[in-house]
Amino acid sequence: MTALTLNLNSVIKLTREQFYQLCEENPDLKLERNAQGELIIMPPTGGETGRSNSTINAQIWFWNDQNQLGEIFDSSTGFTLPSGADRSPDVSWVEKSRWDTLTKEQKEKFIPLCPDFVIEIMSPNDNLKKTQKKMQEYIENGCRLGWLINRKKQEVEIYRPGQDVEVLKLPQTISGENILPGFALNLQRIWG
Repeated sequence: MTALTLNLNSVIKLTREQFYQLCEENPDLKLERNAQGELIIMPPTGGETGRSNSTINAQIWFWNDQNQLGEIFDSSTGFTLPSGADRSPDVSWVEKSRWDTLTKEQKEKFIPLCPDFVIEIMSPNDNLKKTQKKMQEYIENGCRLGWLINRKKQEVEIYRPGQDVEVLKLPQTISGENILPGFALNLQRIWG
């Protein structure tokens, strides 16, 4: 099953609060919203994608727990980007100084900023072009480093502001560079 895009703009333009309420009242649906206000209904992931997501999230969580440089979020976390899009990356991280500027209310709802770091993991039915466009959207909204992990092709696309996308074929590890200093993601279990 692939993601479904629903354009309701001719009927209703949901405010940020209305979209948040829609998500709260439909917890069984994973919803995103692009900058044009179109709703994107995401299907649940399969076992391998979910396993990969948990493996990656755990590695970053352990690094972050030791370094205390920011906050890590899973795929259920909503972010309202400066463009107005509401996205839920598979894995995301926000630098501590940015997280600490948010109010308690902002932290409880969709986070009103773009993460500093994101990972999207391609599910078998994901559309590569749409996912690449989403990665560009993160970078255009202030993300400093993004990884698109494509298990099927055994590739990682690395997104950085002001640079061309770098594609790595079957990397065993990827560096968090200066965004996640000292972190290296072990991909051996992902390709396994």
